[in-house]
Amino acid sequence: MNSDSLYINKIRLKSPIRFYLGVLARIPNYLKNNYTIFIARRNGATIGDSVSIPLSLAKKANKNLFIGNHTSIQTSKIDMRAPVNIGCNVILGSNVEILTCSHNVDSPDWEFKSYGISIEDYVWIATNSLVLPSCTLIEKGAVIGGGSVVFKNIKSMNIVSGNPATFIRLRKDVHYNLCVEELRGNDLKRYLSTRFNFNK
Repeated sequence: MNSDSLYINKIRLKSPIRFYLGVLARIPNYLKNNYTIFIARRNGATIGDSVSIPLSLAKKANKNLFIGNHTSIQTSKIDMRAPVNIGCNVILGSNVEILTCSHNVDSPDWEFKSYGISIEDYVWIATNSLVLPSCTLIEKGAVIGGGSVVFKNIKSMNIVSGNPATFIRLRKDVHYNLCVEELRGNDLKRYLSTRFNFNK
């Protein structure tokens, strides 16, 4: 059973009263998040569908920020002086910090260096992790444990943790069965679509 089927079945099991209470509970988050996405897009960011980001991140967003569909970002500590490409179904925990630029320590002029980063689909970066500019790619399905310091690229499906972040094991599967926007109560459209016939 795929994630849509699991999500739909869970919602359809609710009584009508519980369903409509769920609608009411989701409206404030939906309106707030749509406003936030509007601000980010107005500032030049490219944001996909059903994305959750903090208002503080949206206010400083620029054309270097690209976010795919169904992604939840709970931090505003993302350096957007260089391109930041975040894929679909990505989860970035609270206080995650991503740095994309640095300086050449061997330069007498303190030469500025710009790197950028790509974070592929189904990545989870847990709370309080720090991603340094020397990490420019986190591949599909990778998991970074809370409080980790990441200084190099992370391979697909690798679970890493620590300071510096080191390989723990391979991930067995990604979170296909999770409605990521549900994590922050931003799933109003998808929630309604379980009982009414319109696109998610």
